[in-house]
Amino acid sequence: MYITLTILFASAIFFMSGKVRSDLVALCSLVLLVVFGILTPEEALSGFSSSVVIMMIGLFVVGGAIFQTGLAKMISSRILRMAGNSEIKLFILLMLVTSFIGAFVSNTGTVALMLPIVVSMAMSSNINTSRLLMPMAFASSMGGMMTLIGTPPNLVIDEVLIKEGYPQLTFFSFTPVGIVCLIVGILFLIPASKFLLSKKENSGTENKKKSKSLYDLVNEYQLATNLYRVQVNKNSPFEGKSIKEIRIYEKYRTSVLEIRRKSTSNNPFFKSGNQEVVNADTTIFEGDILYLQGDFENIKMMISENKLELLDTHQTEEKKTDVLNFQEIGIAEVLIMPASKFVNLPIKDSKLREHFGLNILGIQRKNTYILQHLKDEKMHSGDILLVQGTWEHIAQLEAERSQLVVLGQPMSEASKVTLTHKAPIAGLIMIAMVFAMMFDFIPIAPVTAVLIASLLMVISGALRNTEAAYKTINWESVVLIAGMLPMALALEKTGVSDLVSKTLVGSLGGYSPYVLLAGIYFTTSLMTMFISNTATAVLLAPIAFQSAVSLGLNPQAFLFAVAVGASMCFASPFSTPPNALVMSAGRYTFIDYVRIGLPLQIIMGIVMVFVLPLLFPF
Repeated sequence: MYITLTILFASAIFFMSGKVRSDLVALCSLVLLVVFGILTPEEALSGFSSSVVIMMIGLFVVGGAIFQTGLAKMISSRILRMAGNSEIKLFILLMLVTSFIGAFVSNTGTVALMLPIVVSMAMSSNINTSRLLMPMAFASSMGGMMTLIGTPPNLVIDEVLIKEGYPQLTFFSFTPVGIVCLIVGILFLIPASKFLLSKKENSGTENKKKSKSLYDLVNEYQLATNLYRVQVNKNSPFEGKSIKEIRIYEKYRTSVLEIRRKSTSNNPFFKSGNQEVVNADTTIFEGDILYLQGDFENIKMMISENKLELLDTHQTEEKKTDVLNFQEIGIAEVLIMPASKFVNLPIKDSKLREHFGLNILGIQRKNTYILQHLKDEKMHSGDILLVQGTWEHIAQLEAERSQLVVLGQPMSEASKVTLTHKAPIAGLIMIAMVFAMMFDFIPIAPVTAVLIASLLMVISGALRNTEAAYKTINWESVVLIAGMLPMALALEKTGVSDLVSKTLVGSLGGYSPYVLLAGIYFTTSLMTMFISNTATAVLLAPIAFQSAVSLGLNPQAFLFAVAVGASMCFASPFSTPPNALVMSAGRYTFIDYVRIGLPLQIIMGIVMVFVLPLLFPF
């Protein structure tokens, strides 16, 4: 028992200090519990097979797809329009929307669903994400108190009542309690989030400025001023021929950067223009749109001689977003190393297109830019090449570090480019997942629904690839929860949970019912800071019931105190999955949860001690 408590308190100290990563602290505590024989290896690893942890992983993927497809931005823009210019109105609207969803979907699912939306909304309205994410996580827990299925502790107390012969709670028995929780939460968090979560701007902002964005590169290399779109008309000499056969560069000193052609799919949800990086064997078809780089006079000559149609003239900077689409195809800068085999090699002999599927769009040599007639240009040590290709091909250059070094973070920039044509697909998958989690008549467990949804997001292309899906997962939060879940088992096995609950609750039985109610509530609230809310409710609900019945009191108020105390735990990042989910994204420390969550937790408890007897008289 004492060893378990020592490990628990030591973990809490490290969590609060913030000097060691939270996931590392959780794993160390887990290993110590095994080393001292408190848990078996199987018990210690049970957290990693928990449905909650698996669901968190799947929901990260779903949330990443919602963000990547631009669906988050669409939804957030609607909320922003409703809020107008009022920050308080926006905050209240966010709390209401989150709590409403949380009433029907698990709070973990709600937060994963809202996380990308809130991040997008914060970026659009120029509000620090830390001011919105923690309140959003708290709102999901408050919303969970509004319905029977909102959070597991609600089902736990319902099960105790049924077992003891009392009437079953209805779906909306919890709604008045949830509304009170939400009102208290909003009134407290509006000022608290403004003053206590006034984080400094992203510490990485300055570093990010050093990394050029995609459109920084567009401007620097003047791509928009040298880019033209040409459509292949019927009976054009280009039709049915390959790039090698038509010899565009040799004849017109013009490079074909990419081809866009209509999708062959008849499904309106999957229709989109296909981007293709060209190579020597790429065949041109009627209706294809060629993206050309070269001298305008040469391009005009090519158009007149080959039955082509110029879709636009010089593309100015204002129009570049209409022309340059980085969904599947990207650009990046590559540095030529001194010992590289490419030094003194002409561009046309570099084989970058053949081996890596990449085009070279420009060369930066010291302070000058070479943008025309590149094929015959020899590469020098220290040259920076602007290359174009699929994001996968650009990523493959990382293996050539002895020859070429990719500058900046092109894959990070790629993740910012939304796949808007996939938004309807992501929306349908998300809605289907929510429905499966809401309704019992659908024979799919919530964790299964989440896993199916996450797989569909990858298969449908809402995420670029499997690697992109893995990158959406916040592994620190996952390991934190998986590592701390077995702590509840350790506390139960060593008798700590039973001793604490019986001592604290039992000693208050002879006083006023309000004192007993307060004792039950705050004992539950305290225990939930260290073990899961479901485990706490399972341990304390029978004790609360027996304590009330032994004094001849209505047990409903006391059981609701257990449910609310277990769910309204805000003072710790690992007490509930929603708190852990937003920790990294909001750049919160353990102390941030104590500063905001602990006062709210105490205020919520005081209010509930007086409200619950009014709703469920003794």
